[in-house]
Amino acid sequence: MRTIEKLPGGKQIAYSIGHLGLSILINMVNLQLVYFYIPPEGSGLDLFIPQAVFLVVLNTLTLLVASGRLFDAITDPWIAHLSDGWKGRQGRRIPFLKVGALPAALLCILLFVPVSQEAGWVNIVWLLVIQLLFYLFLTVYAIPYLALLPELGHTTLDRLNLSTWLSITYALGIIMAAQVPIFADIFAGVLHLTDAVRALQFAIAFVACLAIIFMWVPAVFIDESRYCESIPTAMPLFDSLKRTFRNKNFAYYAVAELAFFIGLSIMTTGFLYYITVLLQLEETMMSVLMPVMIVISFLFYPAVNLVARKKGKKGLIVASFLLMSVVFLMIYFMGNVPLGNLTQAYLITVSFAVPLAFVAILPIAVLADIAEHDRLKTGIKQEGMYFAARTLMQKFGQTLGIVLFAMATSFGKDVGDDLGIRLSGIMGFLLCACAALYFMKYNERELLADIERMQRERGVEVR
Repeated sequence: MRTIEKLPGGKQIAYSIGHLGLSILINMVNLQLVYFYIPPEGSGLDLFIPQAVFLVVLNTLTLLVASGRLFDAITDPWIAHLSDGWKGRQGRRIPFLKVGALPAALLCILLFVPVSQEAGWVNIVWLLVIQLLFYLFLTVYAIPYLALLPELGHTTLDRLNLSTWLSITYALGIIMAAQVPIFADIFAGVLHLTDAVRALQFAIAFVACLAIIFMWVPAVFIDESRYCESIPTAMPLFDSLKRTFRNKNFAYYAVAELAFFIGLSIMTTGFLYYITVLLQLEETMMSVLMPVMIVISFLFYPAVNLVARKKGKKGLIVASFLLMSVVFLMIYFMGNVPLGNLTQAYLITVSFAVPLAFVAILPIAVLADIAEHDRLKTGIKQEGMYFAARTLMQKFGQTLGIVLFAMATSFGKDVGDDLGIRLSGIMGFLLCACAALYFMKYNERELLADIERMQRERGVEVR
């Protein structure tokens, strides 16, 4: 009988802290990039790229962001393949964590530092290059990091607990990223800055430096050789990628996740616009509403963990997607209902927070189950490729969400001319409903039963 050492609670926290840093970088870009380069009137921000529109709805930033995702379609599987097959004394994953953290954080800062003060093509070229490099090093860190989850979590319960910790730290990362406007005001006061752009750049640099520290924690404190079976996989890249998407349960999972991430990206990208344009509140309200959303989600995290153990994960995820679709529909009517604007802001925030608690935890645990089932069934350890495929769906989703929202702004993004902002709510409604319908095809009961049976047959013991 084989014995595998269980990951202690303190090490679980150390592992999850890396997700905090990763979340900060991802969500600073999600929350600030479109607002920085396509600012609404009265924001105090300058224009750094041409606001030209192509084919009626495509603007410059839309095309730039889309190019980054095409690049990810190559780098995500490539990094996953390198990590799955890596042969080193520190394991298959940790070396990549050490390499990726610092460049990703520095490049995140440079995304918000245009080389010219004029809205010209030099800034477009700069933004394109920096964006590609940022997402490359983000992938170098993120794919191996997430691939550690099914390797460190040796049972379904372990994987659920690790997913819960990752959800907590990811949510904390959203809170920290949402504080950028507050930090910008602080830097403006302390350094006597009158330029809103410069104050924002100082704030982003400060938060990104914190992200570097958090991302290095698991690289320092997790001994991969002690808690994982780091057996390299020699399968060719394209064969590995093809067999991942041929997994029926993963295919259902991937389509649902793609639709969900597009919708979530629309929400995070549009949040500042919903506050400032539809409800005509101050920008700094985001620094209040985002933490409120996360804290309410936190309150539901223990319930999510307990209910998922008893009822399973599939039904809870489907119900959460459906509830999110209703919240998106509410966005279309924001500012035009007989409620105070501040009340509407809190209503949307609280309504979105509840299903967010479930989809923040459970889908990662589901993917870990799918990867473990495939490993037991075939003997092929390609956790990295599964999480690369999922991360690819996430990045495509985030990008398509930004693209769709940026396209919608062509139909109106200012107070009194806000049709495009409202249409983003309809988009989110359709996407989350689609995610719910597709995830219903995933056969959770059969998959978990197979895992238990195969573990018994192989005589695996976790201590």
